[in-house]
Amino acid sequence: MLIPRAVAVVIDGQRVLLMRRFLKREAPADCVMCRYEGRGGPSCPGHAYAILPGGHVEDGESAEQAALRELWEETTLEARIDRLLCTGRHNRRPASYYLMKDVRGSAVLSGEEAEANGPDNSYELMWVTADAFAGLNLVPEDVREPLARLLRG
Repeated sequence: MLIPRAVAVVIDGQRVLLMRRFLKREAPADCVMCRYEGRGGPSCPGHAYAILPGGHVEDGESAEQAALRELWEETTLEARIDRLLCTGRHNRRPASYYLMKDVRGSAVLSGEEAEANGPDNSYELMWVTADAFAGLNLVPEDVREPLARLLRG
């Protein structure tokens, strides 16, 4: 069974908070992106992409609770959920995207992402407009259009 993903969508005017990633593993079998893309070969080529803050829904937790928890763990931001923005798939996993409101704090990389941050597994929080989605390789691609519509107002 695939573990659902819960995602926090944090908007500031016409910008959204993303996490730019670079991921490289010794072997494609150790790399979630290689597995998703069906890559084989002797080594993982490395993947540059961006995602929205979020992660696994844990046992006994609702998707809404997971989105808020992941937002805090990854960025130190606190918020309330405004509404479910959309649903989709992320690396074949079901994903729920929640628009945040009443956001408090400053976005600072924290938690496991801050601890794991390094040359072959990097994380960077950034505020971007919709015109940056393709260049940053925002994944999954099917979230780009709903986010762009939201940012256009």
